[in-house]
Amino acid sequence: MADAAQASARDKARDAAEDKLVQLVRRAAQAGPAMPCAVVHPVDAASLSGALEAAAAALIQPILVGPAARIRAAAAEAGLDLSAMAIEDVPHSHAAAERAVALVHDGRAAALLKGSLHTDELMAAVVARDAGLRTERRISHCFILDVPRYHKPLVVTDAAINIEPDLETKADIARNAIDLCRALGIARPKLAVLAAVEVVTPKQPATLDAAALSKMADRGQIEGGIVDGPLAFDNAISLEAAHAKHLESPVAGDPDILLVPDLTSGNMLAKQLQYLAGAESAGVVVGARVPIALTSRAEGSRARLASCAVMRLAVGMRVTRHGND
Repeated sequence: MADAAQASARDKARDAAEDKLVQLVRRAAQAGPAMPCAVVHPVDAASLSGALEAAAAALIQPILVGPAARIRAAAAEAGLDLSAMAIEDVPHSHAAAERAVALVHDGRAAALLKGSLHTDELMAAVVARDAGLRTERRISHCFILDVPRYHKPLVVTDAAINIEPDLETKADIARNAIDLCRALGIARPKLAVLAAVEVVTPKQPATLDAAALSKMADRGQIEGGIVDGPLAFDNAISLEAAHAKHLESPVAGDPDILLVPDLTSGNMLAKQLQYLAGAESAGVVVGARVPIALTSRAEGSRARLASCAVMRLAVGMRVTRHGND
């Protein structure tokens, strides 16, 4: 009986997690017309089916950018119908990344969706100084995680782009994440700046950065959210853990965003939540002229669909910045 009760509880938790993704997709589909999206080098079944599913959900209007023969061959092998899809024929993945960025400059694409190419190859075209998609902000990545035991979507940033960010870069990472959460419908996102401990000590530089970010938010240098740190993971997520340490925080127990000290810790945290806690995730790069979904080949169709939904909402709320607008 106990095993049955535990299984039922797990099922209910999973249903709740699925509802979070469904709500994101539904809200995005209702946000207006589907956005034109360049799908970069979709020469396998996973990236093609993900683009078609997002199109069917009224999230994107795919522009398939890559070798046309390989794209059509992959579609034929998977039994996918591309008759309604626009295809930009280029010879290889490097050219596909450059052409996708050019489509943004031409006003033909409002977002980028990674297909079957390395992330570094796509991002090299995005950050190219002359022809890329840079803005005045540093580019960063946000995982949007549906953790079954957590009561709302949880953003982890940055776990994919900035390896060892300094204070200035962390400030942009915070701004990007806050803007994204506001696009997702959170009026005043709560951001916890993580460290190993919740006290400020020069022996742990991450705590100094966290304290500085909190004060920057107090002074209006980071706008739109509530920022507090340093917070250890336990007292960021658990109000009971914070109270046990006599910690008063406007963020503890209810963060929308976890800002991690560096890429290594963020990547580990996001993947631990996925593989040990059963979280499902979307992922998007922000801070560029358009949002960019860096979906992995290990991710399923739900992750791709949710990532497109997040991009659609970001475009609709003008989260991405254009030049110095």
